[in-house]
Order: sequence, then structure tokens, then C-alpha cells
Amino acid sequence: MNERDFEMKKIVLIGGSGTIGSILREGFASEFELVNLDIEVNKENRTNRKVDATKYNELVRSIPNDADVLINLLSKPQTENLVDVAEMDKLVDVFLKASYHIFQAAIDLGIPKVVVASSNHVTDYYEEDGDSTLGREINVNDYPYSNGLYGILKLATENLGFAFHNKHNLSVINLRIGSVKQNEETEIYEDLDRLKHTWLSEIDTVNLFRNAILSEVKFDTYYGVSDNKGKPWNNDKTKRELGFESVWNSDDVIEEGD
Repeated sequence: MNERDFEMKKIVLIGGSGTIGSILREGFASEFELVNLDIEVNKENRTNRKVDATKYNELVRSIPNDADVLINLLSKPQTENLVDVAEMDKLVDVFLKASYHIFQAAIDLGIPKVVVASSNHVTDYYEEDGDSTLGREINVNDYPYSNGLYGILKLATENLGFAFHNKHNLSVINLRIGSVKQNEETEIYEDLDRLKHTWLSEIDTVNLFRNAILSEVKFDTYYGVSDNKGKPWNNDKTKRELGFESVWNSDDVIEEGD
């Protein structure tokens, strides 16, 4: 990664009112100029705009022309396994249709990079209760089998990003993130058996996305998980190519809380 002045870089968080977006807005407040576009925005101002990303014209009008990076943080509560047709349509709108709009908006506005908050559920077939079933850590070369529609649509978004990269030379970084909780001191105990392995701490979340923003990588996919004992995913590639370093893991959170 090249050293450069990034204080004035303009970052647009699409879906930035959720957990990860809130963490990034706090963590990036002194580093980047931030704009949050989200359907959940109640009070609009210069940096927070109410936008429905499933409506292309509304989205593209709301993105500043001088943005440097778009971060796709679109989310919807996960459902168990496959879902009924009506629910499937809603998930497709959020995770595929709106994601397509984000990539197309980057092309139409001349924005060079999109960072995608993908998910570890892309390969959740290989994970059970926070443990890898492969006898080793899961890596990005393992075929992405998913147990449910959520992981399937996240994978579709990753592949859609590759198509835009291949055709338009758009830089796309997919981050298959672990378990992120905003109130980590208490929420880690909600499902401790799994979370002690799958945790991505708040500070590591900020570091991961920062490194993706500043990376010169044109396209690739990475796992993002803190250095927890027994973590199911391998993030050696994330460290090697993005320069990511985990500084706060699940043991640190638990020890601080005791």
C-alpha cells in the first residue's frame, strides 16, 4: 500500500445506518469525508441522506460526483435457510438489484472503487457453530457453498462486482466479514460459543475497511476476522495483500469484560 494523504478522500456509505456503518462513521470521522445514504435516515442533512438504493435514479442523484469510494453496506435481517417467494423477492431487491445499482452508479459517475461488505455466510456450508468442518481454516479458494439465500445472494453480489471490474476496470474489493456487533462488550455473550471464534472487533472492522479503501488491489475477495483462537476462516491473504492486522480479538473483549 502506498503512503498518501487520504484525509480529504470522500467515502459514501450506502446502507451506513446499520451496525457496520455506525462503527465506520465513528472510526473514520477524523480521516475521511463521509456521506451516509440509507433508507433508515430520519433526519437528513449534508452527510446523511434518506435514499432507497433499489431505485436507481434516486440513488445516483444522491451520490456526490466527487466521491472516491462507494461502500456497499446494504443489509437485511437474515432468515433461516431458504425462504418463501415473497421474502425472496425482498432479499433479491436489497442484495442483488440495489448492489447492481451501486456498481452501475460508480461507472456512470466515474467513481473508481467499490468496497462490498460481503459475508462469511457465502461459505457457511463449511462452518458449524463457529468451527470449520474442513479440518483447517476455510479460505477463498474453497468453493462457495451456502446454506441459505443470504449467502447465495452475497456471492451473487461478489460475482456481479467481478463482471463490472472485468468490463469497466472498476476496482472491487469483497470483504467476507465475520461477526460484527456494535456493543461488543455485551453482545459477544449472546452466542459466545460461536462468537469467540467468528468475532470481528470494532477496531479491526475499521482497520479492515480502511485498508480496503486505500489498497491498490483492483479486484479480489478476502475474509475479515479478528485473530481469535480457533477462528474458522483464514485471513492470511487479507494480511498479505491488504496489510490488515488484527489488534483486538475475542479473548481481549472477554478479558476486558471480566
